[in-house]
Amino acid sequence: MARLIYSTIASLDGFIEDPDGRFDFAVPDAEMHAWLNERERSVGTYLYGRRIYETMVYWETRGHEPEHQQVDRDFAEIWRAADKIVYSTTLDEVTTARTTLERRFDPEAVRALKESAERDLGIGGTGVAAAAFAAGLVDEFQIYFHPISVGGGKPALPLGQRLPLELVERHQFDSGVVYLRYRCR
Repeated sequence: MARLIYSTIASLDGFIEDPDGRFDFAVPDAEMHAWLNERERSVGTYLYGRRIYETMVYWETRGHEPEHQQVDRDFAEIWRAADKIVYSTTLDEVTTARTTLERRFDPEAVRALKESAERDLGIGGTGVAAAAFAAGLVDEFQIYFHPISVGGGKPALPLGQRLPLELVERHQFDSGVVYLRYRCR
């Protein structure tokens, strides 16, 4: 059975974007991006909320230009090779290959997908992740803490849910970013 992995980048105070909706603090440097790419190689399908999907669409046509670093080109290839499911009630259509639009998050459909998938599933977007956590579907939580406090914004983890976690890996990058990987219990 495939794992469902929630991976996110956050400020040290636990936000994926600041109070103004910016996430410019979360741009990975080459060292972190290479590390992230190695973890993303196991993912065969991404489950996204609308906002994170709209952010990630960039990789459909970008990443292979000469000005991009090799880590960008690697990530673009990883992302384009994966299937994507977007959960949205407001999108009219999806604009990327290998992408399906679903109007609602169905925990039973995701459970069946986990059981039949040959590769891991990645989940992105706090609303979709909160629904997956609430349904007990998330197997692993990976977070990259950047050495900045933004004082508020969108939290990396769902509010109002108790999430027992077991630390299974940690790594510190030269930039001061700290990676923590937890198994969900």
